Amino acid sequence: MSTSLFGFGALDRWIDDDAVSEVLVNAGREVWVERVDGPPGTHYVGRLAPGAIDVILERILTPTGRRLDRTSPVVDARLADGSRVCAVLPPVSADGPCLAVRRFRRQVMELSCFGPPDVCAFVDSIVAARCNLLVSGATSSGKTSLLNAVAGRIAPQERIITLEDTAELRLGAPHVLRLECRPATTDGVGEVTMESLLRAALRLRPDRIVLGEVRGTEAGELVQALNTGHDGSMSTIHANSPTDALMRLESLVVQAGTGWTERSARDHVCRSVDVVIHVSRAPDGTRSIEQVCEVANVGATERTRPLLVAGAVVGALERVRR
Repeated sequence: MSTSLFGFGALDRWIDDDAVSEVLVNAGREVWVERVDGPPGTHYVGRLAPGAIDVILERILTPTGRRLDRTSPVVDARLADGSRVCAVLPPVSADGPCLAVRRFRRQVMELSCFGPPDVCAFVDSIVAARCNLLVSGATSSGKTSLLNAVAGRIAPQERIITLEDTAELRLGAPHVLRLECRPATTDGVGEVTMESLLRAALRLRPDRIVLGEVRGTEAGELVQALNTGHDGSMSTIHANSPTDALMRLESLVVQAGTGWTERSARDHVCRSVDVVIHVSRAPDGTRSIEQVCEVANVGATERTRPLLVAGAVVGALERVRR
């Protein structure tokens, strides 16, 4: 491979390919990709020329204003097309520079891509009822895509404010305000955290808040916001099941320094979250809604109980008892 004078050099052939969902560079040279139209998993496709990764990283990061060097060896950024980039340098990356580019889907996945019509109709009823919901799932399970699809069912007259570390959501609604976190400068100032974005969003008259992912101290602010009349809000969370999602949110709330006990955090979470939608990824790469669970507060030992369902949704819906 050889680098070119424009674009991202030797990686352009994959970054510009709409069928490629991930482009990965290991140890400064090995290139792996994942395709949406091929066999599942990542596949080795070739090697970069010596030194090519340094040129590529400079071209990717210069327009973003992000710093990447030995004193700041890890960086997350967003490309102009919305794709997400993570790069790591030695000594953190022991074998050489590594890069991961998660491609931005130009074609938004509709809710029908995640389940049959009766499941989609059930999710529509959840959105229409203004339930506060969490989308849970493992890494690359399709949480953000599903959140985008679910948020796309919100009525067009509602004002939606999206909050993300890296802006990925593309809602088709006419009244959307997008807010994005900002890292600190090289001098350690100017950082805009998710927590501060959430506080700002509450003053911007949202009908619904859509938070890309809850994973830090913003959990306390989010739970309190959901408990103070901001119905119909949504977020994603990394978890292996709906029950794990609630337990992780409770843990994040306690870690956020709210002063709540574990029991108090559980009570607040159960009062703020109405529904957990769990999405999974099959071995063939397809993503689908695996479970839809209603949250209720009836004790710490009882976790799930069947909910009355019909048709093809049988077995996909459970009630999470807290």
